[in-house]
Amino acid sequence: MFGTPLLADYVALGEPVRMVLGILGRIAIVIAIGWTIGTVVDAYIKREISNLKLDQADNLHARKSATRLDVVRRIWIVTSGIVTIAAALTIIPGVRQIGISLFASAGIAGLALGLAARPVLSNLIAGLQIAFTQPIRIDDAVVVEGEWGWIEEIGLFYVVIKIWDWRRLVVPLSYFIETPFQNWTRQSASILGSVFWYLDYRAPIGAIREQLKVICEKSDLWDGNVTNLQVSDADDRTLTVRALASARTSPEAWDLRCLIREEMVSWLQEHHPYALPRFRVESLEDDQDGRRAPRGAKFEPDESLRRPDEG
Repeated sequence: MFGTPLLADYVALGEPVRMVLGILGRIAIVIAIGWTIGTVVDAYIKREISNLKLDQADNLHARKSATRLDVVRRIWIVTSGIVTIAAALTIIPGVRQIGISLFASAGIAGLALGLAARPVLSNLIAGLQIAFTQPIRIDDAVVVEGEWGWIEEIGLFYVVIKIWDWRRLVVPLSYFIETPFQNWTRQSASILGSVFWYLDYRAPIGAIREQLKVICEKSDLWDGNVTNLQVSDADDRTLTVRALASARTSPEAWDLRCLIREEMVSWLQEHHPYALPRFRVESLEDDQDGRRAPRGAKFEPDESLRRPDEG
């Protein structure tokens, strides 16, 4: 391959053929050099990502680095490809001007001013912003478009969110720059989980609070930081009881919430069945004065309603 231009000078071929072979040889050299440099840098970044300890419970720093390196790697692949193609085009006399134009457009100023308004390049610039400002990171727990899930992949133009039921939500990168969303693990991988019950007014709140601590303390899903139980609301029929418990990661928080909900319901059924919600119906019957009283109850007339002429 490297000797193609030299062989063309010695082979008894016509001048046009030797010129074409020489151009093809130089193009091959440029592409080989560009591919080698791009592959070496890509492999180095991949190795750095693989060395990060993403499987640890407290992996916030590792997720920050993985997000930044992954976005930079994808941008590097595109940039090195554009530069290599542009360099190869400059070798061809007829299309040299196209290669020079590609070099000019590859500059940061040309990219920002000339192409940022286009959707694809808008997402590319959003990717750069996400890589360094990091509103989202790999494995962040987020709520987007009403769907709760984890950031599975941050591509060059889109983000893949793994929904809790294993569906995938694909969102453009620019969405996370322009639209509000919830990030539950922005500062830490730890997360609070909430559980609600609707109980009867006779429910023993103190005993339920103690049982919540017992359930959490015997579970490996609880990180040992937060347990709390409060009556958060009350209506004409039930109390709304809310429990909070913390976990190391969002998947563990989900499992802990389910565990608390199931064990608390079983405990209430066994020890305090009267605490479960119920409808109360009171049957009334007319008394001798036309007023209504509970069926079977002895009616005592109200003295304040007695007429003066009644003895």
